[in-house]
Parts: sequence; structure tokens; C-alpha cells
Amino acid sequence: MSARWLTGKVAAAILTLVFVVIFNFFLFRVMGDPTTQLARLPQSTPDEIEKLKADYGLDKPLLGQFADNVGDTVRGDLGISQKSRQPVVDEILDALPWTLLLVGTGTLIATLLGSWMGVIAATRRGQKTDDAMLGFSMFTYASPEYWIGIILILVFAVWIPILPSGLQVTPGVEFSSWLAEAADVAEHLILPATAMTLMLLGQYFLIMRSSMVDVLTEDFITVKRATGQRWDRVVRKHAVPNALLPLVTLSAIQFGAVVGGAITIETIFSWPGLGELTFQAINDKDFPVLQGTFLIFSFGVILANLLADILYFYLDPRVQTK
Repeated sequence: MSARWLTGKVAAAILTLVFVVIFNFFLFRVMGDPTTQLARLPQSTPDEIEKLKADYGLDKPLLGQFADNVGDTVRGDLGISQKSRQPVVDEILDALPWTLLLVGTGTLIATLLGSWMGVIAATRRGQKTDDAMLGFSMFTYASPEYWIGIILILVFAVWIPILPSGLQVTPGVEFSSWLAEAADVAEHLILPATAMTLMLLGQYFLIMRSSMVDVLTEDFITVKRATGQRWDRVVRKHAVPNALLPLVTLSAIQFGAVVGGAITIETIFSWPGLGELTFQAINDKDFPVLQGTFLIFSFGVILANLLADILYFYLDPRVQTK
């Protein structure tokens, strides 16, 4: 890989992250003084309000607050939650694994299933199979994630009560082993992961189908067929690898939408991840937690785009010649 190319991509990612840190600071300052909500005016005394401002560094000039914020962020200190009085980093670290589990599972299934459906539909273009898959994918693509989640809960947790409706584990249960606990978590994961999968499935299907249709009309596919190779081999060995390239870009671009969907889905299913943490922070007007989750989500999007650029460089030789 060209060192110059990689350096340029990393530098662009770092500059974007710097902009996010600056924007993150001033965004929440524009929203007002956090101590106004925390102090519950007018019940609190002026002395109590001044003490709160000093505790959170809000008694300093704006530039001084910004310098402190940047220094703390670089050191990994994201402040103290105004509600729980716990370090924001600790709350994020507690919630992050659950979000990674949910988003990772849903995204993986949606990518594999959507890609497979896209290949099947493209190779049967105009047939009933294509029409059925296209209609189903368009339906899931147009459906709001909160509606999908509610329907899943109504069907599989209320009408046919075979799955838990929320949380990540059964409360009050002492598990005999880590395997039993993992099985319980997996059972609670089914519905939110299904909602996440259905939210993403339509986009992966449509992109893969469209890409496959274009690739199947290329001259090299005709040449491979003319050499006597079987159709299924041409599709598997030659068409699919080339059609997968747009999915790399989609996965990076889609990460931001995944974050938004995770907030809604985690809230509906009471899944204790970053989405649920963000929703609670919004309700409580807990600005330090909001700043922390916004920064983590933004960092994830920037990192996803950087990794997509690097992966695309390896997958597409045409990029290497530019």
C-alpha cells in the first residue's frame, strides 16, 4: 500500500476527529448552561449553583473551558455524569460491549443475508423470486425501526410469548455457569438483533442486486461464459467478488444510520447499550454523558470510513493506480 496514500487518509480522519471535538464542545454550550437543569431553579440557592459551576469547570471563560475539555478528552477523561455522579468513561465502557454485540450481530446477518438475496434476485431478474425478494426488501427498507421492534415484541413476546421482550438477561436469576448466562443473553438478543437486521437488510439487498445486475452485463462475464464455464461458477467466482465492492462503501456510510437505529432499538428493547444510555441522558439533560456518547459515535463513523477506504484499496486494483 502506498504510504503517502495511507498517510493522507489517516490525516483526513484525524482532522475530521479534531473538528468533531470542537463541534462537540460548542454544540452543548449553545444549548445552555447545564447547571440550570441540574440545580432545578429556582429551588437551589446561588451559592449551590456557583459550587456546581465550579465543580464542572463552568465558572471559567469559554476558551478556558474549551482548553480544559480538549485536555481532558486527550487524556480519556470525558467528565462526570450529572445524574449518577459516575465517570462518563465508566458508563460508556459498561454500555459499549452491549452495543457492539447488538450492532455487530445485526449488521453481520444483514450483510450476509442481504448479499445472498441480492445475488439470487439478480440472477433471476424479472422472475417471481426476484419480485418477492424485492417487495420484501422494499417493505423492510421503508419500515421505521421502532415500528419493526414493536411488531416483533407484540408477536413473539405477547401474542406468542416465546421470547423475552427486553433487557439483556433475565433479572433476578443466578446462573449456574457462564454458558447458561450466555444462552440467556443470546435468547434476549434475538428480537433486537432481528429488528436491527430487518432495518439494514433492504439497503444491502438493493445495493447488491443493483451491483450484480451491472456486473452480469459486463464483457468479461460474457467471455467467461463463452469459454464454457458453468453459470453458477461464473457467478460465484467472477461476478460476486466484483459486485461486493459497493457494499464496502455502503457499510461505512451506513454506520451513521446504524448508530441512529441502535438508539431507537435499544430504547424499545431496554438493551443497556450506548443507545439506551444516550436516550436516558437526553431525558435527564445529562450533558456530559451526551457529549461522551456523541464523541464515541462520531469516532466510530470516522474509523469505519477509514477502514472502508483501506479495504477498498486492497479490493479494487483500479484505486491503486490513481
